[in-house]
Amino acid sequence: MTNNAVIRRGLVLAGTVGIAGLLGAGVASAHVTANVLGSDPRQGGYGAITFRVPNEEETAATVKVEIDFKPEYAISSVRYQPIPGWTAEVTKTPLPSPVKNGKGLDVTEAVTKIVFTAQPGTKIGPGETQYQDFGITAGSLPAVDELVLPAIQTYDNGTVVAWDQVQAPGAEEPEHPAPTVKLAEASADGHSHDATTAAATAAAADSTDDTARWLGGAGLVVGALGLGVGAGAVLRGRKVSK
Repeated sequence: MTNNAVIRRGLVLAGTVGIAGLLGAGVASAHVTANVLGSDPRQGGYGAITFRVPNEEETAATVKVEIDFKPEYAISSVRYQPIPGWTAEVTKTPLPSPVKNGKGLDVTEAVTKIVFTAQPGTKIGPGETQYQDFGITAGSLPAVDELVLPAIQTYDNGTVVAWDQVQAPGAEEPEHPAPTVKLAEASADGHSHDATTAAATAAAADSTDDTARWLGGAGLVVGALGLGVGAGAVLRGRKVSK
């Protein structure tokens, strides 16, 4: 094998492994998103939803996150996962007239928002490298194909960003899309995704996210090793040529 061939092989190996490592690390979405693990929550049941909130300001930190629920969804129960350093407040609002929920029952008071507020010393730090997950369970879920859950993100410099734009069918994603969750039809036997299953799903999501972070870190290590291998090949090639 010629010296030039050795050098080229080392550089290709370094580039390939390095890129694979960076891709494996992953990047948090720049938007506030609503995520579920596994199958879609069912209409008329309960669902576990995790809101992922990244920070987009270079010099400001996120200190409050509000999630809004449409009154017509008639969701009567929202529970949240406690997060150290954050408080949460669920607001329920009396409805002008009863609204049928996903089970076909009349609801006269529905959840309209939940607000997560950072306590002193807690924040989602400045820059685009931090995010925080906020987990909830909600129900009974309405008889709609998709939940639209607008989010309002407040920074410690007073900046407020509303993630409330709905993407039209076939259109490009808007600049500040609202978090959404797909809902499956209620099962034929009338049973739906209950709160116990939802909580288990949320716990599984935490475990999966931890695994993804570990794999991302491992990808970066492998990438660094690949760069080292490539550099070594280049040096060996130079020595042979002398």
